[in-house]
Amino acid sequence: MSNHYQDFIKASENKAFDKNHRKIINFNISKYVAAVSKGKQQYQNLNLAKERAAHIKHRAVNDLDKYLVEFEANFITRGGKIIWAMDQKEAVREILNVMKKYDSRYVVKSKSMVTEEIELNEHLHKQKIESLETDLGEYIVQLAGEKPYHIITPAMHKSKKDIAELFYEKFGFHKNATPEQLTAFVRKQLREKFTSADVGITGANFLIADIGGIALTENEGNGMMCVSFPKIHFVIAGLERIIPSIKNLDLFWPLLATYGTGQNISAYNTIITGPKQEYETDGPDEMYVVILNNGRTEILKQEEQRKALTCIRCGTCLNVCPVYKNIGGHAYGTTYGGPIGSVITPYMKGMQEFKHLSYASSLCGKCAEECPVKINLHKLLLNNRKDSVRLGYVNGMEKFVMFVWKKAMMKRWLLEKTSPKMKNYVLKKFFSKSWGPRRNIPVVQSKSFNRLWKEQRGKLK
Repeated sequence: MSNHYQDFIKASENKAFDKNHRKIINFNISKYVAAVSKGKQQYQNLNLAKERAAHIKHRAVNDLDKYLVEFEANFITRGGKIIWAMDQKEAVREILNVMKKYDSRYVVKSKSMVTEEIELNEHLHKQKIESLETDLGEYIVQLAGEKPYHIITPAMHKSKKDIAELFYEKFGFHKNATPEQLTAFVRKQLREKFTSADVGITGANFLIADIGGIALTENEGNGMMCVSFPKIHFVIAGLERIIPSIKNLDLFWPLLATYGTGQNISAYNTIITGPKQEYETDGPDEMYVVILNNGRTEILKQEEQRKALTCIRCGTCLNVCPVYKNIGGHAYGTTYGGPIGSVITPYMKGMQEFKHLSYASSLCGKCAEECPVKINLHKLLLNNRKDSVRLGYVNGMEKFVMFVWKKAMMKRWLLEKTSPKMKNYVLKKFFSKSWGPRRNIPVVQSKSFNRLWKEQRGKLK
């Protein structure tokens, strides 16, 4: 068993039976579910929109080489620079090289999960470069010394009281502060930081191939502040963020807003096509787009799992997942939690170490039902499980139990000949640990359903 598996089991156990955690996350997720349900009403034919989005993203993923080269050519034309990074180490090294060139000491960041993936803040800190998260949720978890809890809502696990106490501890702000007061305090703190930063860093919701543009979606305006004031702007994005055309945004922006936060459209939607031009007054002098692989081509190699690369990171699969709603985001021990994270992480970070995530699912199919780009997530989780067995990442006991189970299931007479006493012994001996200490092993009755059925039919005759 890997250390990651043991950590996952321990964290899941702690969170699943933490009543306060469950109360907070269920309350916060319920608000999002209600908002998303309302947001869907803007569509006359939601299923058609999802089918079109799925088709476009599927085409983009299957022709990645074509669209990424097109994006690069168009972006460079406007004075932008591209950095191709195979992995986390290469991405961080190239970013730090640019910062050292300009002696950059201060960074402002907008919300970006991919920067969490490459642990950029930690690497900047080691180089004595101060990095400040400017998204309110990210700012809160950075203050708390934590990782984001959710793809869209990083501080979903914290109540108003938790946040007020955190601000009291860090700034001496009064404990009974309202959300409005806390927000106003953070806004005042950040204003000065934006104007003095050397470097601004953002993610990208979409890379637009035909114009060489970055589509950035947000609700606070901090992303645009990170772009407008600093002299250097980095965009860090996974290679799968590509879409073919600017014309696709009229489909993707509303879908992302609807499934992410329940809005008709997000408050700020920006397209950035390069550094500041001669006739422009705002924007960076230099702009770099870091296109990150970091295991994504391993997913691309899989005939079925490659569909997970069409994800638009709306977070809705997390909100509807019964496992996520019980164990929360931190228990997964990875950047991307929930169903989508459980599909992609084993290939991005290693099947042997992270295969357990593919089993952290009830396979109820709610995630696939809700997905705005129709990713069949529960099927992909089953494919992951199959691959983990095919690759030999199972122990001897698992192989033995499945062998016996298969033989028994294929021979009806063997099941009937085995006495209920023996069946109960086998269940207790071999399955009690897997079944868990809080559940009673089911008891096999004296007569099987097959026998009861035959007896009943005999009586009817």
